[in-house]
Amino acid sequence: MSVARQVVVEADGGSRGNPGPAGYGAVVIDPATGEPLAEAAEYIGVATNNVAEYRGLIAGLTAAKALFPDAGEALRVHVRMDSKLVVEQMSGRWKIKHPDMKPLAARAAAILPPSSVTYEWIPRAQNKHADRLANEAMDAGRDGRQWEASASTAALDAPSARTPGTPSPVQGPVGDQAAGAARARGALAAARGGGAPAPPARVYKGQGTGGEGGGPTDAHPAPQQSAGTPQTGWGAAPDLGAPATLVLLRHGETALTPEKRFSGSGGTDPELSAVGRGQAERAAGHFAALGTVQEIVSSPLRRCRETAAAVAARLGLDVRVDESLRETDFGAWEGLTFGEVRERYGDDLTAWLASPDTAPTGGGESFAEVAERVAAARDRLVARYAGRTVLLVTHVTPIKTFVRLALGAPPEALFRMELSAASISTVAYYADGNASVRLLNDTSHLR
Repeated sequence: MSVARQVVVEADGGSRGNPGPAGYGAVVIDPATGEPLAEAAEYIGVATNNVAEYRGLIAGLTAAKALFPDAGEALRVHVRMDSKLVVEQMSGRWKIKHPDMKPLAARAAAILPPSSVTYEWIPRAQNKHADRLANEAMDAGRDGRQWEASASTAALDAPSARTPGTPSPVQGPVGDQAAGAARARGALAAARGGGAPAPPARVYKGQGTGGEGGGPTDAHPAPQQSAGTPQTGWGAAPDLGAPATLVLLRHGETALTPEKRFSGSGGTDPELSAVGRGQAERAAGHFAALGTVQEIVSSPLRRCRETAAAVAARLGLDVRVDESLRETDFGAWEGLTFGEVRERYGDDLTAWLASPDTAPTGGGESFAEVAERVAAARDRLVARYAGRTVLLVTHVTPIKTFVRLALGAPPEALFRMELSAASISTVAYYADGNASVRLLNDTSHLR
């Protein structure tokens, strides 16, 4: 009978441009000692953040399997990543829709039995080791070379003690990681398709848990979009420059708004009411007085385009339309009040309130699906408008989702925020990957 073996894999990937020059990093860790067993990193050319993150996951799982090739289903791997997208998709809670992600997710899922792998999202401030490996790989690519394990300092910059929450160690030997070094390198080469030699996986010696070998760890802060490490605490922070500031304006009222009817992207696409047009004009005057908005992006729905047009006319700016900013599709609930939905579709409503993965009756859109597209839009917009202030004219669910993701709050937080018509919320995104919620549901300009 095989002895149970347990390791932690931390992985990260980044793109300086999204898409842009990209690389990944992964480290296999002993949960008992917090020490690294193996490292892997690679510059992968021009790619997106998400592609690089998936490549990091694949490298980490491949290296873990190579260290213990005879463990079979007795190997347990706990993956920790700061990519919510990868964690949720690989856990099966979010659908994988992007064509570039599907084959990568399939590759990752095929490395080990699904029952052997668990996933956990962690903040970037706990992902330092893998992030530094990814940045080392990108730095190497910038200089026209590949990452070399012998030159890596990622482990030196990572804390020796890992954060709480690591799975409890499993009894039994961790294994001989010295022998695993060659296996890890060979497996990584095979995972890359057998072409150019794989970047070497650095393997460490250390104390085992009853046998030879060392152990894995879970260290891991820092950004995907810059080579620096995000500042935590109240110490002297580096000069990160001006953030990408997303000013989130909910559209003005429609005829459905005061009646609190479901009004998403699958309904009648109502226009602004007279009250809503007045709210849009007051918002326009507010932004004209501030003079800070440099770009305007709108949902494709009519009520948002009309609100955005009012602001654009005052500021002398054009309006870009982004499909990802549309409201949730509420399916058969479109145009109904909450009470009417409770009467007609009570069981469906209860399930929807209980789980972000549940869609409204009739093929609507779940909050998990909305979160996936909003997160992708956020990454795109932050990269495009780095250092600038952009006004996003959108809807209740996308705005709440921007705020929820910035706070790292759970999905149920969507039901605990109030967003009035034509209200303003603001989130700033810094070069180190950190976000700051600066304003929520401000309606002072409407008084």
